[in-house]
Amino acid sequence: MNKQGAYGHFDKWRLIAFYILMAVILGVYAFRLFDLQILQGSDYLAQADENRLSIKNDQASRGNIYDRNGLLLAGNIPSYNVSITPANLPIDEGSVQKLFRALSLVVGVPVSKGELTEENARAFKPCETDFGITQIVKLGDTNAPYTAIEIKCNVSAEIAMIVKGKENEWPGVTVEIEPIRDYPTGYLTAEVVGFLGPIPAIYEKDFIERGFIPGRDKVGYAGVESTMQDVLAGKNGERLVEVDVAGQEIRNIEEPVDPLDGNNIKLTIDTRLQLAARTALVNEIEFWNRWTGTTFSSNGVVIAEDLRTGEILAMVSYPNYENNRMARIIPGYYYQQLSLDPDRPLFNHAISAEHPPGSVFKMAAAIGALNEGVVTLEKEIYDPGKITIMQKFYANDPGTPRDYVCWNRTGHGIVDFLHGIALSCDVYFYKIGGGYEGEVENGGLGILRIGEYARALGYGRILGIELPGEAEGLLPNPTWKRINVGENWSTGDTYIGTMGQGYVLATPLQVLVSIATLANDGKLMRPTIIREILDNQGNVVQPFKADMLWDITVDPVINIFEDGIPTGEKITVQPWVIEKVQEGMRMVVTEGTAKKEFEGVTIPTAGKTGTAEYCDDIAQAQNRCQPGSWPAHAWYVGYAPYEDPEIAVIAFVYGGTEGSQVAGPIVREVIKAYFNLKATGTK
Repeated sequence: MNKQGAYGHFDKWRLIAFYILMAVILGVYAFRLFDLQILQGSDYLAQADENRLSIKNDQASRGNIYDRNGLLLAGNIPSYNVSITPANLPIDEGSVQKLFRALSLVVGVPVSKGELTEENARAFKPCETDFGITQIVKLGDTNAPYTAIEIKCNVSAEIAMIVKGKENEWPGVTVEIEPIRDYPTGYLTAEVVGFLGPIPAIYEKDFIERGFIPGRDKVGYAGVESTMQDVLAGKNGERLVEVDVAGQEIRNIEEPVDPLDGNNIKLTIDTRLQLAARTALVNEIEFWNRWTGTTFSSNGVVIAEDLRTGEILAMVSYPNYENNRMARIIPGYYYQQLSLDPDRPLFNHAISAEHPPGSVFKMAAAIGALNEGVVTLEKEIYDPGKITIMQKFYANDPGTPRDYVCWNRTGHGIVDFLHGIALSCDVYFYKIGGGYEGEVENGGLGILRIGEYARALGYGRILGIELPGEAEGLLPNPTWKRINVGENWSTGDTYIGTMGQGYVLATPLQVLVSIATLANDGKLMRPTIIREILDNQGNVVQPFKADMLWDITVDPVINIFEDGIPTGEKITVQPWVIEKVQEGMRMVVTEGTAKKEFEGVTIPTAGKTGTAEYCDDIAQAQNRCQPGSWPAHAWYVGYAPYEDPEIAVIAFVYGGTEGSQVAGPIVREVIKAYFNLKATGTK
């Protein structure tokens, strides 16, 4: 009995232990199910949906760019890519290799080439690889078997048609059409149109949030392609689709959002005038290179503007680049070549290069001195060819004598206001800018007031043209010099600043706008490159509207100073002052510094020459900065017709020396081309 009772007791204990163990196990499972389904259910559901659902991005078509007459400057053309979807290939390896051999003969990609490693697999980029078909397909099969992977990109239409005709015989092989940018006018308009490139890594997050796909979508890198990116790019579409474990699309989950194509843009540029301007510039530079037997110059700018509206009709920055070479990818060797070129072809010199403007800048001092009574029209100033002043850095500085010479070393003799402009007399402007005892008292106009009148003409500020990289230029003053140079302003700084030399810097666009403003009776029009924005049906979305920034004869934009301190009051320029300045610029071509270059031109023009000495890094490297014999840039700005101006043109030749001889003929040819085009009735 005792023995049986003991066994019975033992069996009961084992049964109880078993029940307890089962309860614990069931409790663990119950808690785990509760945790998975209740506590973390939403997270796991989201993960399941993430694996099951996929957002597909459909690329929008980029808008076209046209010139003012409707000539295509940038558009989209089809690029044919031969691709393979690994999951759709034949099952047996023999058939696959037979297909690869047949395809290889057509597209020119070897059946097998290279060995896959973890490192080169990570660096793999379709269209930019030396792998064979087998290796490319293996990579695609590993990553996304139901996604087509490019075997050969940008094949000819003939090859694409052959492959297309074999699609039934070659399962998995397809021809995909990818839009790429095409620039029919190439280098002729590249500095204005620009080019596209991959989304920069630092901006990826921003572009992803806006629906772009890095590695596929491209964005503007220069020109209008860059500044008008949002207008041209449109908006990509989206589809929420269900996919299986291999990534194959099963169905749309929601109604797709169709892509919104970009708008088209019509520029103010006339490609015919652009060609005439570039031809005139290049021919002139090449002529002087041959004439001197040296590389006289290899860099220049021409800009033509409808001064009534601010429309830029031509903008040439020479040398530039061929944007078609960057249509699919930006070749590393070509980009490096452009980047290392000392002439900086990637740089739009028309709006970004800052140079001393030289004598074209004298017009700021001219309107200021006449407007403020520093001189009168009849006031005669003597030019002996050289003057000597006392160079002072502070009020009690005893000073040191310093000579300032005229470009005409023998002097112009007695010079009045109009002849000061016509002859570009340096001594005349030295004296009205910085003063001269016995002729121009009280320190002349002074650098502060010169700066104000220059700023009113468009110097020293961003003018707002729709192109990237516009530079501000520099209008120096005593405060600027103390901060940036660590030295007091000197008497001589004012004298050479009046001439557009010393620390004064300006872009060719600013110089053009300054003279265009005077020709336009004081109205400063914002320069623009955009004429119209149109939708993809050709309807005008944004019509052209000229934008006058100010009228210097009406809008008070010039500060009044007393003892170097602004009073808070502002003044305008009197209309008669503008008229007399225009008269002086007319005399430039009738009896002044540009008379020879414009003889025989039937269209009455006016303008201003400029020869600006410089000593930059390039000149220093060439040991050309010799005292008394610095190299000089050539400037000329002209407008026509004189009585009722329509067009203003600037030519700048880097290191071109004489503005009248080198830059003047370029402007003359562009003005003639403009009126010849106008005579055809298509302008």
